[in-house]
Amino acid sequence: MTTPDETPKDATALRERILRQLEDWKTRTRPSREQLLNAAEEVLAWRRERQIESLWPDPLLMATATLDDSFGHGLEVIHRFAEAAGLRVVPLGRMLSPDAVVEGCRTHRPRILGLTVLQFDTEPDLIDIRRRIEPATRIVAGGPVFAADPDLAARAGIDFVARNAAEFWHYLLTL
Repeated sequence: MTTPDETPKDATALRERILRQLEDWKTRTRPSREQLLNAAEEVLAWRRERQIESLWPDPLLMATATLDDSFGHGLEVIHRFAEAAGLRVVPLGRMLSPDAVVEGCRTHRPRILGLTVLQFDTEPDLIDIRRRIEPATRIVAGGPVFAADPDLAARAGIDFVARNAAEFWHYLLTL
């Protein structure tokens, strides 16, 4: 059993391990999807070996969904990175309606809602979701539509756009 004094030290060790991985990526070429998944798996294994539960004393909950992505490859990467950081993850599903996403958020009350977005026509759905979920739930989104339309996030009420897994980890380190 750990004492309250050990939790911050463990969380600090995990934070430092993640930061080392992020620094390593800065010195190399852009990692492939397989390399990203392997890196997250290495951090997860490292965390489990040391019995570190999370970056946070009370692990945060993240719900994830796609509105217009039937494959969900981005979610697979984000789930792995979230798990490595010690988030609890509730996958709501793929190709969901705004109503289903909102209901999932009402049921689970996540701190973070992770969305992958591919198409431009999802803007009204994103606005609807933001309007109907709790303001305390942070929406973290990713997908090519945000690169093509840099103003979309602001218009839709997205709190953070993660262009890649490294940016997602950077964001988690700010919470």
